[in-house]
Amino acid sequence: MLCPFLFIPPPLSPCEYLLLSSPMANRSPPATFLLFIAAVACGAAAAARHNYSDALYKSILFFEGQRSGRLPPSQRISWRRDSALHDGASVGVDLTGGYYDAGDNIKFGFPMAFTTTLLSWSVIDFGHTMTPNHLSDAITAIRWATDYLLKATSIPNTLYVQVGNAFRDHSCWERPEDMDTPRTVYKVDASHPGSDVAGETSAALAAAAVVFRLRDPDYSDRLLQRAVRVFDFADQYRGAYSSSLHNVVCPCYCDFSGYKDELLWGAAWLHKATRRREYREYIKRNEEVLGASDTKHEFGWDNKHAGVNVLISKEVLMGKDDYLRSFKENADDFICSLLPGVSSHPEIQYSPGGLLFKTGGSNMQHVTSLSFLLLAYSNYLSHANSHVPCGASSASPAELRMAAKRQVDYILGDNPMGISYMVGYGNRYPQHIHHRASSLPSLEAHPGRIGCKAGGAYYLSPKPNPNLLIGAVVGGPTNISDIFPDARPIFQQSEPTTYINAPLVGLLAYFSAHPYD
Repeated sequence: MLCPFLFIPPPLSPCEYLLLSSPMANRSPPATFLLFIAAVACGAAAAARHNYSDALYKSILFFEGQRSGRLPPSQRISWRRDSALHDGASVGVDLTGGYYDAGDNIKFGFPMAFTTTLLSWSVIDFGHTMTPNHLSDAITAIRWATDYLLKATSIPNTLYVQVGNAFRDHSCWERPEDMDTPRTVYKVDASHPGSDVAGETSAALAAAAVVFRLRDPDYSDRLLQRAVRVFDFADQYRGAYSSSLHNVVCPCYCDFSGYKDELLWGAAWLHKATRRREYREYIKRNEEVLGASDTKHEFGWDNKHAGVNVLISKEVLMGKDDYLRSFKENADDFICSLLPGVSSHPEIQYSPGGLLFKTGGSNMQHVTSLSFLLLAYSNYLSHANSHVPCGASSASPAELRMAAKRQVDYILGDNPMGISYMVGYGNRYPQHIHHRASSLPSLEAHPGRIGCKAGGAYYLSPKPNPNLLIGAVVGGPTNISDIFPDARPIFQQSEPTTYINAPLVGLLAYFSAHPYD
């Protein structure tokens, strides 16, 4: 998790480490369009070098390494074992299962729900390009999350949003199988609202309901009914969970963009899942009130406006709903802002090596999420035989796919460092990722318990991680220089997250079937 603090090896104090994530001040100008085209040409020539199908397999396998709870016999990342088997017991609710968000041992509901939504969207739009085995693995990854989200929403007007004390967890470096830090449970309810996390959870359940509609109709119905109930809770009791639980969820997953985008996002997925007119009317009625045009040139676990506009635009482009045309206009503006040589927006930059870059840590979360929107929108445009108007010019679906593919190829190794940012893919990849379970000896190698502070020796070790977290994509370069030091303590660059991988699954699914697009 990308908090402004991390494991503190003795004798340092937490306050000393709070300074590590201050924003970097120096920024270089974005790469020119000619440089981008040259890089794309280079990537096209190298397309045959990339095994997108292998990368897809590994990007899904990664989620098995993030599992919490009792692991099934089918578990393939064998150095992981059962963990957190009593989560929720303190409040009388079974909250076992789900995913650890990143390199720590906390279950954060907000990014987990977003991860689930994007995994489901990947399958909805690109599942038909996957092999049966890849598709089965992706659906299993979704269900591991939705089974947990159903537990977290089992009580009406209540949503359990976090298990574990982040500050206590981050003062330790220990395996999830060993952890002895408090597994405190945190919730939002009618008196302590959390429309943001509830809206995202509703979106996740609704999107997954679409995935399971034909595969498991009873499960799909259960997901959809729960999504409706959770959305009603989010809409009726409005407020940000960052206000209700500020000292708990901040600074790790504060909702900086507010909760309005998640209400639109939840309604958009419910409209897609139910086809009910009430959600269509809700979206249109609240378009301005909930700020549909406030894209802020980003898309991720915190801000969903761009995703709302792209998702709804499909209906408009297919000629099914001209009533919502303003959302397509918003989507057009947003997509144009991502294109090198077209955008002049200061929030969107490209490194000399061609990497889409935004300020802050874990840049790859922006790369995969924004590239996913580029690819999804290109497909919607293709089916409608349309282009994106960008001022005096326009961009074709092929140009959008090319821009997305360049980012995928950069992740897989077509970059100035010549390194794949996916663990286990290619000949060179990160060896010192910021991940407790990966960096500590497995239970098989070291059956004895490794205590909270005893793990510090492994955290500081210059040796590669002993356990390969196959498929993990790290945060990557955090400035515009394309430099990556591969250092465990620099969590902004070396920590993987579930929400980096989730949209990448859709991207790799498409390019595994269309490697030369």
